[in-house]
Amino acid sequence: MTPQRNTGAGAEAELPEYAGHYQLESCLGSGGMGVVHLARSTSGMKLAVKVVHARFARDPEFRGRFRQEVAAARRVSGAFTAPVVDADPEAERPWMATLFIPGPTLSEQVKRKGPMSAGQLRRLMAGLAEALRDIHRVGVVHRDLKPGNVLLAEDGPKVIDFGISRPKDSELRTETGKLIGTPPFMAPEQFRRPREVGPAADIFALGSVMVHAATGRGPFDSDSPYVVAYQVVHDEPDLTGVPDGLAPLVMRCLAKEPADRPTPDELMRELRSVSASYETQAFIPAQRIGEETPAQEAPGRAGWAGEAGRAEGAGRAKGAGRAEGADRAKEAERAEEAGRPGGAERAEGAGRGRPWPLRVPRRGRVLLGAAAAGLALAGALVPAVLGGLPGMSGMAGVFGRNAPEKEGAPDRTAASGSWTARPAVGGSGMPQCAHDAGKLFCARPGVVFALSASDGRLLWRRPVGTRSMSGPPVVSGGLVQPYTDGGPRLAGLDPATGENVWQRRLPTGTTVRYAGGTALLAGPDGTVTGVDGATGATRWRRALPGQGMPAFATFPGAAEGTAYATRTSADGTDTRVSAVDPRTGRVRWDVRVRGWLKPFAAQADGSVLFLAVDSGYGAEEIVRYTPGTGATRRVALPAVLDGAHATVRGNVVYVLATGGSLDAVDLASGRRLWHLETSVSRGSLPVASGERVYFTASDGRLLAVDARRGRLVGQTPARLGAESAQVMSTPPAPLTVGADVYAGAPDGTVFAVDSRSPATW
Repeated sequence: MTPQRNTGAGAEAELPEYAGHYQLESCLGSGGMGVVHLARSTSGMKLAVKVVHARFARDPEFRGRFRQEVAAARRVSGAFTAPVVDADPEAERPWMATLFIPGPTLSEQVKRKGPMSAGQLRRLMAGLAEALRDIHRVGVVHRDLKPGNVLLAEDGPKVIDFGISRPKDSELRTETGKLIGTPPFMAPEQFRRPREVGPAADIFALGSVMVHAATGRGPFDSDSPYVVAYQVVHDEPDLTGVPDGLAPLVMRCLAKEPADRPTPDELMRELRSVSASYETQAFIPAQRIGEETPAQEAPGRAGWAGEAGRAEGAGRAKGAGRAEGADRAKEAERAEEAGRPGGAERAEGAGRGRPWPLRVPRRGRVLLGAAAAGLALAGALVPAVLGGLPGMSGMAGVFGRNAPEKEGAPDRTAASGSWTARPAVGGSGMPQCAHDAGKLFCARPGVVFALSASDGRLLWRRPVGTRSMSGPPVVSGGLVQPYTDGGPRLAGLDPATGENVWQRRLPTGTTVRYAGGTALLAGPDGTVTGVDGATGATRWRRALPGQGMPAFATFPGAAEGTAYATRTSADGTDTRVSAVDPRTGRVRWDVRVRGWLKPFAAQADGSVLFLAVDSGYGAEEIVRYTPGTGATRRVALPAVLDGAHATVRGNVVYVLATGGSLDAVDLASGRRLWHLETSVSRGSLPVASGERVYFTASDGRLLAVDARRGRLVGQTPARLGAESAQVMSTPPAPLTVGADVYAGAPDGTVFAVDSRSPATW
């Protein structure tokens, strides 16, 4: 059955009423990737149904990842997980139904009742060890074991949420291969060597979970995930409060090297005497004297069954959202305080009254002062965006540097052509900009604005109905097109004033890509519509070869302004590529090429360049297809590169991967020319211009690398503002125009630097 939508307004209208033939009764919780609903089967069995957010359902790559999650969850269904009952990764809104398990999460239990007793801790540890044994036996690594992913059921703990799990023998699987997890419960190798993450990472997480259950905090405790990440890699864990009988075993779990950690079987041998029974009371202590009992919840075992369990789950999302927002605001305040002289000490003192006090070791305070305005960990799965952890000490004191003090007033520096402007105060995310006719047209969620490219003056600003941005505005048909992320509408704005010239409504689920003067609209049924960028009128409409919704890519310098539509087969074995004339919709050529291919460039001779990715979304090869001859050339990368973004200049491809590794590969010889480690955890698409390769980092830095020698020759200060609690998945690429390089930063600034003198940035 096709999911039906509620008739309410706003976000509620996007909630489906059905997943398959299961009617969704209430919301149990919401995370970054989807919403979990309570539902019932035809026989009345209670189910927890995870439904993917609509914006991700339109992404073919995300569907592939969701298929992998379903497969992993089915493989590990057993006594210590929530069994998968049904799933449909191919539905309009992909979903998965598991057995509903009444009971609080470990996180909720500790928050409500406080730390567990020694006996409860031993039984919890034994249960989690058994769960990991079963998970690892079927070849899966969970990679996100944390208190929020442990359910305390009547018959023992259940490990849930395999959204970022992976087979032990696969490559790292993420949206673009980024570091993913929850920093307080991630193992050192997840930061240092993400491709080497194995079952031992889950054991490290188990140790961290046990410290949380015993004390209400983690073994590496700070309000800043940057500091936590540093501590996980370099510092000894704080086991204060862990019972003496368990502390040595927990310490072994938290060993820095995976080989030094015990296996689940070794843990179970240590805990065998207390692992045989799981009583509800062991996990759900009686309510404390003087503690109020919720109206829906009776004391004891029955309080977590039936309606009470549903009421608890349904209220979780609303309460968590309010608490998360309040915590985020407080974290931003502490971050700004920490950036001022003496601020780190004041922030540390201010946190002493919180349940999770901010305790920063001396060597970590510089790092905190530089980057304390970083992530607030929101949702169930949060990428660990830890820009350049090893080198972050050099960021001290950068907050506010070169930033204009009042809105819209650019701050010019002594260097010719260099300026910094902050034209869009408020909001979140890095401004994304395009250049045309001496102007920068930039956007942040909710606002689009124009700046003078020469000095950063604000020319105009206009509110728009964009909640998210996956790319900059586009100048098409002589007009500024701000709605590049799909959504309910298209519009063309006058580039001189920002006034609306035309507007057009879009059907739900439509994706947008611009090629020259045409907007290409791809609908869920696979139909593509060409819209005139100058007028908003339909030019053509047709179905392209193949099944499903195509993903379009366009590149500067593509032959005759060609747009490339790609569809990858369900099993990832081949990709269908269609070259489309955006003015007429005519298909110039259509071919199937082996592998899961992501186009990244087109060359003057008509050749198209792709990255071939594996099932774990790591790039394995560079593939060049030449339509004139039908020839395909494959160049193996020196290693499988996670989260790879690539660009080409001449015959050299530059590939930037997760963790900041940058490689230059010669297409003619297939040889790697050089390799550079930049320490940037999450970087943009690299841009090759002149003698440099440029890219931005998620902390707002712009980096320049010598394209011939592979040496870092300059970088700007980090610009992390209070609004950087949520950082976009991939930072926007910088722009190069003549001798100028333009970029945006998380604090809302847009800046220009002189490409001829990167050492002075």
